[in-house]
Amino acid sequence: MTRVVYFTAATLDGFIADEHDSLDWLFEVPHGEDDGTWDAFIGRVGVLVMGATTYQWVLDRHFTEHPEQYHDFYGERPLWVFTHRDLPGVPGVGVTFARGDVQASWDDLAAAAGDGDVWVVGGGDLVGQFDDAGHLDEIQVHLTPVVLGAGRPLLPRRITSSRLTFREGAVVGQRCNLTLDVARPG
Repeated sequence: MTRVVYFTAATLDGFIADEHDSLDWLFEVPHGEDDGTWDAFIGRVGVLVMGATTYQWVLDRHFTEHPEQYHDFYGERPLWVFTHRDLPGVPGVGVTFARGDVQASWDDLAAAAGDGDVWVVGGGDLVGQFDDAGHLDEIQVHLTPVVLGAGRPLLPRRITSSRLTFREGAVVGQRCNLTLDVARPG
């Protein structure tokens, strides 16, 4: 069964981007230590999913001038972008632009994942749409010692402890990595 995982970093006050949709705050936090979480996670991912704002930020900062960085970081995994606007692709990357709600694309997206997971990279509202459609299974959030005071929330939906269960947590360098299981609604 295809699983949907939200794997992201967030500030201590619960934001994934600042009020200008920037992720620059993330690169202020040292990334030197690794407990194997990334390799274990990316090894089970079959397809990546981004919303238009996340995709545009990554495209502008990394993939427009250096499209090879996509493969360096994500391998040969296909990318789906949910958007209502026309956006450019990344040379050499299989990008599918999906319009409409998540459920309308679910069968094709699950097929693209193959035996792997669907990684919803961001943003938080797109993750909420996956949960609304009953497809969110896991949240891995890496809390960082940054406080923004405003910005894009981790997940702008109400999901209570009746559906969220902590599975594990660990401090790795300057991050507190938390994994939660998400029970499907209903």
